[in-house]
Amino acid sequence: MKEKLITLLLALTVSLGVQSQKKLPNVTLKSLHGKEVLTSDLSNDGKPMIISFWATWCKPCLSELSAFNDEYEDWVEETEVKIIAISIDDARTNARVKSMVLGNDWPFEVYLDPNQDFKRALNIVNVPHTLVLNGKGEVVWEHSTYNPGSEEEVITQVRHLVNNH
Repeated sequence: MKEKLITLLLALTVSLGVQSQKKLPNVTLKSLHGKEVLTSDLSNDGKPMIISFWATWCKPCLSELSAFNDEYEDWVEETEVKIIAISIDDARTNARVKSMVLGNDWPFEVYLDPNQDFKRALNIVNVPHTLVLNGKGEVVWEHSTYNPGSEEEVITQVRHLVNNH
């Protein structure tokens, strides 16, 4: 019985690992300056990326991005990671995005997904939702919600990618 359980757990782990390495769907986003950007063009020259889905009305999202901002310079120096923040604010609230980004002095790339096409294409239900992508642009790890300290789990995943590259 114990051997069957171990075999089942091993098979499940392998299947989840394979399933989690998915490519980004090709969706059109908008930059903060109104320029259209294809998600297939999001890259970091073969280095890891963190993509964070957020909204101006989501307090945990703002806490997570603030925590990322506090660590960003050190993370880039250590791992060369790039953070991309994707706002899912709709037409009513997306006018606040640019001023919020500037007001918080976030150094990351920020794009708008006002119809939530990108979010839906990735089967993301709630924000905040964070993805870690390897150098090939494949999603290798995902996490929903934010609690203080969760950013350490994110950078641990990035370090793992960098150290095992």
